[in-house]
Amino acid sequence: MKAKININTRFDSFQKYSLYQSLDRESRNEIKDIGIEYKLTFQELKQLTDMAVDFKMWEEPGIGIQWKLYSKSLNQSNKIFNKTVLKSIKNHWQTLKEDETKYETKSKRNYKSTVRKIKEINGENEVFGMCPVASEKTVCCNLRTIDVAQGCGLGCSYCSIQTFYEDGAIAVEKNLEDKLASIKLDPNKNYHIGSGQSSDSLALGNKNGILDAQLDFASNNPNIILEFKTKSKNINHFLNVKMPNNVFISWSLNPQLFIDNEEARTASLKQRLKSARTLSDKGILVGFHFHPLVHYQGWEKDYKKLIGNLMDMFSPNEIGLISFGTLTFIKPAIKSLRQIGTKSKILQIPFEEAAGKISYPMETKKKIFSEVWDSFTPWHDKVFFYFCMEDKELWNHVFGKCYKSNDDFETDLFDSVKRKLELNDPIKINKTF
Repeated sequence: MKAKININTRFDSFQKYSLYQSLDRESRNEIKDIGIEYKLTFQELKQLTDMAVDFKMWEEPGIGIQWKLYSKSLNQSNKIFNKTVLKSIKNHWQTLKEDETKYETKSKRNYKSTVRKIKEINGENEVFGMCPVASEKTVCCNLRTIDVAQGCGLGCSYCSIQTFYEDGAIAVEKNLEDKLASIKLDPNKNYHIGSGQSSDSLALGNKNGILDAQLDFASNNPNIILEFKTKSKNINHFLNVKMPNNVFISWSLNPQLFIDNEEARTASLKQRLKSARTLSDKGILVGFHFHPLVHYQGWEKDYKKLIGNLMDMFSPNEIGLISFGTLTFIKPAIKSLRQIGTKSKILQIPFEEAAGKISYPMETKKKIFSEVWDSFTPWHDKVFFYFCMEDKELWNHVFGKCYKSNDDFETDLFDSVKRKLELNDPIKINKTF
């Protein structure tokens, strides 16, 4: 009876664990029943719960089924019974992470979500700063950002924005024009500024005049290039206003299979490319970000097809830049994504430390980035290509060289895009690295 009391007491303490609380009632009961019957330790309960959360997100059989499957052939009197079953489940869990992710062909996932309220902010918060993921440990372009809104309603499963703002509302600057006017830029320095870091640049349209304020800011500061980054098709405002000659629009691109499974309320690949083509026809420079590049079954074929379509639809002179990046998480973001529990395979990857963050193993990155880079061979000297948040080792492996400093990188990017913005003639890209 004493042992029974001890295990119940232990479980009462464990059930306060936040990931356990995030699970549905059925999964919690399965873990509780297993924990009490087999007298699992606190760490064993935690390990079981962590895997249960992942199985649930990946739409794999639940933890109760997994336990029965791997315990049925074992003798329960064995002293290492619990460890053996847990090891078998963990081996299966690890295999799922190490294999190429398998996505089902389906119509776009219908995410359950509450209505995202939009609120106005007009406090003392700064709207201008360095890119939030800038790091001395990776090759960085020194991007500056304008945070015109905080939060995003597009619902990409991997996006860390949803883990930053907890009240669920999307906050939009009420008086952006005044805040932008107060920014002190060095007139002798050039700046690449982007507005799609804390929210999608175009998803909210011109709410509170945020697009007009940014266009005016660009007009008043000829020493900047201003980039609107989006996964939307919301370009109508740009078709009806005069665009400054230092502004360009960029899209994040991925194969439609990935969009259907992981980018809930975004525009389709076809809609993104069509929107970019429409702006190009108006003479507006565009860019593309292959970010995140994802390792899943069929990725080679899908990316090759996407890139072929892109090169058929555009001339290199219409494109300011193309970047590559991949899934990269800080540890608190992984915990938050698990607590949210969206059905997603985005965390079904082998985690490896990468410059203080978590990402794919370097060898996997080398394979994906090299394949995508090779697919762009006809454009190698005609468009500015770069990697986002990646190590020098990857640059040297894929490009055969790397920038000596982030300042050199920043200068080359700015100069290349600026020439594309100003000229219509084909331009040969000269990189200083």
